[in-house]
Amino acid sequence: MNNTDHIENIVPEIETMDTSVTEKYDASQIQVLEGLEAVRKRPGMYIGSTGPRGLHHLVYEIVDNSIDEALAGFCTNIDVSVLPGDIVRVRDNGRGIPVGINEQVGLPSVTVVLTMLHAGGKFGGSGYKVSGGLHGVGSSVVNALSEWMEVEVSQDGSIYRQRFERGDAVTELDIVGKTDDSGTLITFKPDAEIFTETTAFEFDILERRLRESAFLNAGLRITLTDLRDGENAVFKEYCYEGGLSSFVEYLNQSRALTPLHENPIHFSAVRDDREAEIAMMYNDGYNEIILSYANNVNTADGGTHETGFKLALTRVFNDYGRKYNILKEADKNLSGDDVREGLTAVISVKLTEAEFEGQTKGKLGNTDITQLVSATVYDKLTTYFEENPGVARAIFSKALDAARAREAARKARDLARRKGALESNSLPGKLADCTEKSAELTELYIVEGDSAGGSAKDGRDRQYQAILPLWGKMLNVEKARLDKVIGNEKLSPVVTALGTGIDEDFSIEKIRYNKVVIMADADVDGAHIRTLLLTFFFRYMRPLIDHGHIYIAQPPLFKVSKGKRFFYAFSDEERDRYIEELGGSCDIQRYKGLGEMDAEQLWETTMDPRTRTMLRVTLEDAMEADETFSILMGDKVEPRRDFIEKNAKYVQNLDV
Repeated sequence: MNNTDHIENIVPEIETMDTSVTEKYDASQIQVLEGLEAVRKRPGMYIGSTGPRGLHHLVYEIVDNSIDEALAGFCTNIDVSVLPGDIVRVRDNGRGIPVGINEQVGLPSVTVVLTMLHAGGKFGGSGYKVSGGLHGVGSSVVNALSEWMEVEVSQDGSIYRQRFERGDAVTELDIVGKTDDSGTLITFKPDAEIFTETTAFEFDILERRLRESAFLNAGLRITLTDLRDGENAVFKEYCYEGGLSSFVEYLNQSRALTPLHENPIHFSAVRDDREAEIAMMYNDGYNEIILSYANNVNTADGGTHETGFKLALTRVFNDYGRKYNILKEADKNLSGDDVREGLTAVISVKLTEAEFEGQTKGKLGNTDITQLVSATVYDKLTTYFEENPGVARAIFSKALDAARAREAARKARDLARRKGALESNSLPGKLADCTEKSAELTELYIVEGDSAGGSAKDGRDRQYQAILPLWGKMLNVEKARLDKVIGNEKLSPVVTALGTGIDEDFSIEKIRYNKVVIMADADVDGAHIRTLLLTFFFRYMRPLIDHGHIYIAQPPLFKVSKGKRFFYAFSDEERDRYIEELGGSCDIQRYKGLGEMDAEQLWETTMDPRTRTMLRVTLEDAMEADETFSILMGDKVEPRRDFIEKNAKYVQNLDV
């Protein structure tokens, strides 16, 4: 969740823009950005953003090059270190970037790789058969966005070194020693002129990415060392001989899910220059977890390999079910959702000419990989079911339960639709709607309790702020199937008010409010309400989060007053500062509930766009969010306790 500071006025005044042009448009207006100048001018085009996500992406680009060496069969160890000052060092024992003179430009090849866009050994030469870094911009982009970078190449008995500053070479490539080893060592310091928000790396973010890379490359040893805290250095090592099978087991364990069978189902196939590997395991949960990769690049948006997997999986279940009379003649076929309930799967494909959509590589486009994955899954999973009938029965039982729940959900959805039609699509009775009809200009406050709802209704700007009070215990959707969610009396008012529908009926275009603000008490019960709502939005209305529509209101914790002067404090530190400013002796009011504020106080502290503070809910890492919701909202107590103990030191505003 990212702090949006003081949110802008939702109904800004219209300003007149001067669109006149005073200069002529001729050849002198055309700019040519040379070398890496374009990267520094528009860094977001190359690394996504100049915030924390882009900062960490720098490390990934360098590590991915080392992993490409591992894919080629020349690297077994990759060591990543974060040094004091947030300097990153990445060392591998691969072949080392070539140091010979490149005939095209007359410079050492390592210099070319680090200073020129689209220069590399991955464009069809024999250096790499499989590679994730197909654009040839990774290392040079990191160089361009670093205050300085140093490269050391161990090759042919010598150690070569060169230094760069903001993308430009400031030394020649010199021989600085002798060695019997081979490999590349790159050290860089991100440029604070580019990463103005922060240049501090988060250990947990790097750890997740490097652990994932180790899972995807069975036997590859990756280490991560954090040396920023002097004596309290942190060292982690990742090496998994089980590869994808170990990955699937880890995903289930990290989410406290109970597997339905003892060992993961694992199979692979190689055809020509393409390879497909899949590991899968069913658990007792209701959600599916499918992670897909192409040449070790996480394809978060799926693609042709995921399509082939899903199609084949559904066909296997229905064909096997009909063959062995698990599905009767009168039964409908199982749907894709039915056969994927409780599934954890990792799909990894490797191919020579991977086609990704954009530099972010979020989706695989190679159509020929669909048939390979589909045929592999169909043939080998069918054989597995026939050789393991006990496992097949357990999985089919869950799929059939899911099908029955889906049918119940369909009936509940139809009933809700008919009810809505009979009531002329009326809005929830407790909703106090706004008068503005344009969704872009409106806000919906979901408020805990009738008392706070009353204050919010009286204090709001009714032109663009709508209020929906909720009361009673809300359903924990992490422990329920869709049929229990649809029509739930505590959740249906939210669905109806938003207008988007849920599940297969969801449409972001139908949203009735631009900002959906969760406004709950600053106590344990309020935190629970927020968590239940966020779980619901994440599982059944996730595009609301993806598109930035969900916010969390930040009501003050204290009112500090003396005489006619008063301040609202949002933290203990702020409270103490105001006490000191007012002279030390004080009337301090602790707000434990929104209902303790009158309409005017609630408006000026929490709802007025000129003074309020809100948190926008964002997804930096969907995989981590999925894991967190599973642990905190699932059935297992022990993992939840472990999570709380591990993260207790980060708690703020503890209500005791």
